[in-house]
Amino acid sequence: MQTKIGKIYSENGFFCPLKAITEAEAKELRKDYEAAEEDLQGDLERLALLKAYPNRLLPSFDSLTRNKTLVDAAKEILGENILVWSAALFIKEAQSSQIVSWHQDLTYWRLNDIKEVTSWFAVSSAQKEAGCMKFIPGSHKNRIIPHIDTFDKNNMLSRGQEISVEVDEEQAVYAELNAGQASFHHGLLFHGSGPNTTKDRRIGSAIRYISASMKQETGDRPMVTQVSGNNDFGNFKILPPPKGRLLEEEFELCRLDNELKKKLLL
Repeated sequence: MQTKIGKIYSENGFFCPLKAITEAEAKELRKDYEAAEEDLQGDLERLALLKAYPNRLLPSFDSLTRNKTLVDAAKEILGENILVWSAALFIKEAQSSQIVSWHQDLTYWRLNDIKEVTSWFAVSSAQKEAGCMKFIPGSHKNRIIPHIDTFDKNNMLSRGQEISVEVDEEQAVYAELNAGQASFHHGLLFHGSGPNTTKDRRIGSAIRYISASMKQETGDRPMVTQVSGNNDFGNFKILPPPKGRLLEEEFELCRLDNELKKKLLL
């Protein structure tokens, strides 16, 4: 029988909010990340890797991807065998004009199926004024829509990618989250976010859960972790949890995977 999460997700293409940890626990998670930023101050390469691979470089973020509430919700959508394909941080600084244009995630990842769900986890408060996620309900029932590259300097996407058809902003649902809460959205759902007009950073981790049955269309095997089930299907490089915090061996793994992802991501 379909659960409440599954039913709402199936109809709308998203579900929110879902409380994963307490606000106090989220505050500790943020402190760990910002302490790592301090530790790496001035090292632009490692700071970029930290933002792209927090779950490989900070055990606290690996634990977040394994959070029972998040994984159980992902299992309702994807089934038992689940991998974490990435868990990158999206950070809008205070009073930032940065936005994310309307787009569909699965346009660019070169995965062979649509058995993916993104859990957008709020490390800090993500209200409308802070540039929270916004969704167009039911738009996941479309297939891939053509996108164009705008190269807008205020767009957080790598090439300013955006859907090439008109999106009715009045249909948008704002996924406001308190720290410690998460939303879940389909890889074909139209989504984006506005600027952060508040005096605090907006920090979120986009945890990409995929069915282990998925694979890259290119046959490449990016590194992933398995957070549910026993069958990994052999399509990815399965790694154990990180052995420690900001370890050089983990940075090297991230460097290699980052080079592979640059080739993979359209």
